[in-house]
Amino acid sequence: MLDSYAHLILPTAALMIISVAGYTRYSRASLLEVMNQDYVRTARAKGLNERTVVVRHAMRNALLPIATIIPVDITGLIGGAVITEQVFAWNGMGSLFVRGLNAVDVNLVMGYVMVVGLMAVIGNVIADLLYSALDPRIRIS
Repeated sequence: MLDSYAHLILPTAALMIISVAGYTRYSRASLLEVMNQDYVRTARAKGLNERTVVVRHAMRNALLPIATIIPVDITGLIGGAVITEQVFAWNGMGSLFVRGLNAVDVNLVMGYVMVVGLMAVIGNVIADLLYSALDPRIRIS
């Protein structure tokens, strides 16, 4: 079992490195934009230390764009892992999809599209729940 997990390190790293770069760019741009808002200046004027201002006031609002792109990345990881599965010789949903296309198996392709679509819907629900946790103005009733 440990050997199987050890073989997952490189494919996981290959899929996640692209996402980490995007998250970093979005986080930086969003945090720079939020740091100039009035409520951040007010928190500094109250005498809070810089760490509290950044973590509690700025970062929560700066994470909203990240919560928007996470479902897209999750769906992309599930749906776009075809190349990674071919490179690392792992049989997964991507290779199953390619076999369905090559065999003209409509049911298999429709099942794949349905699973990826379901993952997109679940990802968007998770993003909405993250919005309510991050932004105090948004509440679930």
